[in-house]
Amino acid sequence: MKRPALFQPINVGGLDLPNRIVIAPMCQYSAIDGCMTDWHLIHLGQLALSGAALLTIEATAVVPEGRITWADVGLWDDATEAAMAKVVESIRRWSPMGIAIQLAHAGRKASTARPWDGGQQIQPPHPHGWQTEAPSALPFAEGELAPTALDRDGLKRVRDAFADAARRSARLGLDAIQLHGAHGYLLHQFLSPLSNHRDDDYGGSLENRMRFALEVFDAVRAAFPAERPVTMRLSGTDWVEGGWDVEQSIAFVQALEARGCAAVHVSSGGLDPRQDIPVGPNYQVPLARDIKQATKLPVVAVGMISDYDQAEAIVGTGDADMIALARTMLYDPRWPWHAAAHLGATVKAPEQYLRSQPHRFKNLFSGE
Repeated sequence: MKRPALFQPINVGGLDLPNRIVIAPMCQYSAIDGCMTDWHLIHLGQLALSGAALLTIEATAVVPEGRITWADVGLWDDATEAAMAKVVESIRRWSPMGIAIQLAHAGRKASTARPWDGGQQIQPPHPHGWQTEAPSALPFAEGELAPTALDRDGLKRVRDAFADAARRSARLGLDAIQLHGAHGYLLHQFLSPLSNHRDDDYGGSLENRMRFALEVFDAVRAAFPAERPVTMRLSGTDWVEGGWDVEQSIAFVQALEARGCAAVHVSSGGLDPRQDIPVGPNYQVPLARDIKQATKLPVVAVGMISDYDQAEAIVGTGDADMIALARTMLYDPRWPWHAAAHLGATVKAPEQYLRSQPHRFKNLFSGE
């Protein structure tokens, strides 16, 4: 029998992946001063035993003011790097899974409470709040404190911080970097005409609005080893009339491709409270399909993918090259095992777990 499409190997920018299942970055809001804790070892460690192809560390702020919340993970100094090193080293000891990191800056959506505390903006002088920064002095929502518009020095500072975090990622031995250009965070804020009202070289035309995100990509690509991939996550559309859309996304991805981007992860929304998202299974797959048809880059689809046949169809029909799972993996950390059993494929499992293979699924597991 032919191997199911979901379990066929793929090479992404020199990184060999055994299947097409990616664990998407998931913020845990459980860091202390940007430093990972034992929670991250427990959380990422269990996912690293799941049989997926790639584990992506949550949105990691490149500067303290770039955190979504005061409890976000960062990678901006020796202390945050050392804390992450402990987690990564422990996972590497027991799992061969590739590990990527999502580098991020929240821009005007920074300085908020944790989701379970309400998620609202926290304004200074509260100890958990700070002045946010963005392309333009436009708040995300009515009643929020307006961000400070980044000047030329600010742009350089942020760009250099992304590059510095990329160098730290390389020292940590991480296999890939994903830049967060989606969900209304800083790079997305520069891309969208709804949040970028600048009148300099970084605003106005599509070319100008793409400029900063492309400069950040170039800086990270130059700072990270050439043999390891750098990818981009983007929102394919703002779901708001007059905002960022799939046609602009295609132009952006084509520019990334020309610069050596290894893959794109297509999500959507997050930039404007007026968004009207038709949420449902596969609701973002058409965006991935449109971008895949316009580029040679591997494309990752994400969003309400939970069924095994659904995932197999997305990859098998060529709508996307890979699928990314987030909340699905939290609910079922062995989802790749169950998908392999359902589709008649083989999946890697730790030697310690090989005896758990159900008798009805022969040759489901391969050891390490």
